[in-house]
Amino acid sequence: MSTSRDGVRARSSDPARPTRPRGRSRGRPREPRSPVAALIELVVIVAVALGLALVIQALVVKPYRIPSGSMEPTLTIGQHVLVNRVAMNFSDPTVGGIYVFHPPAAAEQQTCGPSPHQIDGRAACSEPVPRESGETYIKRVVAGPGDQIYISEGHVYRRAAGHSSFLREADGYIRPCGSSPECNLRTAITIPGGHWFMMGDNRGDSDDSRFWGPVPTAWIIGEAIATYWPPSRVGVF
Repeated sequence: MSTSRDGVRARSSDPARPTRPRGRSRGRPREPRSPVAALIELVVIVAVALGLALVIQALVVKPYRIPSGSMEPTLTIGQHVLVNRVAMNFSDPTVGGIYVFHPPAAAEQQTCGPSPHQIDGRAACSEPVPRESGETYIKRVVAGPGDQIYISEGHVYRRAAGHSSFLREADGYIRPCGSSPECNLRTAITIPGGHWFMMGDNRGDSDDSRFWGPVPTAWIIGEAIATYWPPSRVGVF
């Protein structure tokens, strides 16, 4: 035996010692598996993969398909998005983010709060029916707890809680609204604690919080973080 330069002990060659041919197994050859065993292994692998996919979808990230034009031009009909479900366990929604949620039970009838409310050109709905719908909507959060808002020509003017003045939202993502009643609700309302005001980017054609009120935090499923279909619109938000 000799010692190499890096301290590892190396075995000196011995011409009299037979060497094992390289590339040959030292053990006995493995017997081929039966077709039944191979099939069982494949079934187990597929079952585990499906189980992991379902767990990820249920707890982490879930895909959704956009069913209407209420979020145009940001999201179009048939577009697919990925929604982060985990973040809602650790933080509140962010004003300006796009979220998937359950609306109030009376959203389809555009009923506001404990008493019926009609869009009358003065104020948006400030209180939802206190029952959750099984439907799933996707909208943008435009105001949060304690904020005051009013709407003029489809633009949201927001005075954040603790601030003294109203600021107009960034409008690069919204579709012009016009002069219809839902586009001009100039009497300010205050968003209740633990609630979020949701609006579609297509302000003239969106069924949203203006009609049925802000959404409780507990009804929000998660934030849309990316779009993966169609290929021409792949990207992150």
